Amino acid sequence: MESTLPPKTAVPKIAVVGCGYWGSNHARTFSELGALYAVSDRHGERAADLAARHGVKAMGVEELLADPAVDGVILALPPHHHADQAIAVLEAGKHLLVEKPIALSVADARRVTDAAKRSGLIAMTGHVLRFHPAFEALEAMIAAGELGAVRYIHSHRVGLGKFHAENDALWDIAPHDLSLILAITGEKPVNVRGVGSAMLNRLSDFAHLHLQFPGGIRSHVFTSRLNPYRERKLTVIGSKAMAVFDDVAPWNQKLALFRHKVWEDDDGWQSEMVDPDYIAIPDGMPLTRECAHFLHCIATGAAPRTPVSDGLAVIEILSEGTVRHD
Repeated sequence: MESTLPPKTAVPKIAVVGCGYWGSNHARTFSELGALYAVSDRHGERAADLAARHGVKAMGVEELLADPAVDGVILALPPHHHADQAIAVLEAGKHLLVEKPIALSVADARRVTDAAKRSGLIAMTGHVLRFHPAFEALEAMIAAGELGAVRYIHSHRVGLGKFHAENDALWDIAPHDLSLILAITGEKPVNVRGVGSAMLNRLSDFAHLHLQFPGGIRSHVFTSRLNPYRERKLTVIGSKAMAVFDDVAPWNQKLALFRHKVWEDDDGWQSEMVDPDYIAIPDGMPLTRECAHFLHCIATGAAPRTPVSDGLAVIEILSEGTVRHD
């Protein structure tokens, strides 16, 4: 993945729309990369405070979309605003990075991808874990055949909170892991089955997704926002070895390779467990790498690693696997 910035004089100018928690992270990161031009939020004081912190402009959305100095726009809004705002950004001739989920329906997500195709502009989805050095190392190991043929992928992303009024645990949490699973398989599932349980209200606080892919890989995703401990694990089972990307583990243990042996003899199936090999991964913040990649794509015209079509694929799975509790 290319994350090298263009020469200083060519760094694109970026506006961040949405100054909440994640938008503030984007503003800080683009400021550190020397690319932040403006911020915007419907709460004017919040935008003014963030703008002052980074020494940039606070602007209204229509104002920044009309400003020829703005090259690209980051959308970090409540998800129900993403689709319409993303289309407005693209129709204004600005490159786009829209946080996940890019919409709350398949129809709206398709409107975004159609607008991106018409525009010919860079249009990325904010699937930040695709830029995690540990996941990049895992992808490289799979491509090199170190795990053999991938057979099964499972992810556990559980913890306590956050409780959103509109998004259940599946829509809020699962996009992270679905984006990783789709990157590994390189294809969309042919079968999706969802199981959900609502404890607090009508929205699922626990959710399972079971996926089957055309090439034979199977997968499941488990998400929970009512869990007493925090876990962020992606496990890939191959014919030769197994790997675990554990985003809660210390940096030097985030990617573990298990060369467990399984074989069949006259006494049936046998197995031998071995200690994991921890794979060395380079330093680097995933959000910084994602933002640098966005700038690189704008400056060079390179295709983004996480186009909005990836966001559409995730939403198609979420929609098919959602359990209603009406």
